[in-house]
Amino acid sequence: MHHEILVSEAEIAKRVEELAREIAGAPVKPHIAAPILTGGFVFAADLLRALTRAGYSLPVEFLWLRSYSGHASSGMKVLVPPNGNFNGKNVLVLDGVLDTGRTLRKARELCLQYGASAVTTVAMVDKRREGALSKADLAGFTGLDEFIVGYGMDDAGKDRALPYIAKAAGK
Repeated sequence: MHHEILVSEAEIAKRVEELAREIAGAPVKPHIAAPILTGGFVFAADLLRALTRAGYSLPVEFLWLRSYSGHASSGMKVLVPPNGNFNGKNVLVLDGVLDTGRTLRKARELCLQYGASAVTTVAMVDKRREGALSKADLAGFTGLDEFIVGYGMDDAGKDRALPYIAKAAGK
C-alpha cells in the first residue's frame, strides 16, 4: 500500500531533537512525562531519549485515554487514570496528534485533578483546527489537516508503525 508521505523520518528526527532542546532549556522544567496511550507512545519514546541526550532524563507515567473508535469520535474514555505520582509536580503531557483538542484537554484536567502543579502539553502534530478545545503548548508540526497515519497514529488500528507521517490511504 502506497502512502503520501507528509513528514519524513529525517524531518521527524530533526524536530524531535529541537523539541528536546527547547524543553530541556525551558525556565519551568518538567518533573515527569505523561505520554498518552496509544497515539503518543512512538513520539514519547523518541522525545524521552532525545531529552536524555540533552542531559534531562524524566520518569514516565502513562495516561491511557481513548477519544476515537475507528474514524468516528466516540467520546472520551479514561481507560487507566493517573496515580499519585503527579502530586506537586510539573507534568509534560505527550501526544501524537491534536485534532479536536479533546484528548489533551482531558489529559491536562486529569493531571491537575491528580495534583500536578503545572502541565505542559506537547503534540507531534497540532492540526490547529478552528474551534479545537485546546492547543498544544509545543508542537512538532502544525497545519497537517489530512487524516494522518504513522509515527504512532493509526487508521482504525492500521499503519501506526510507519516510521514517517503520511496521509491515510484513500482519505
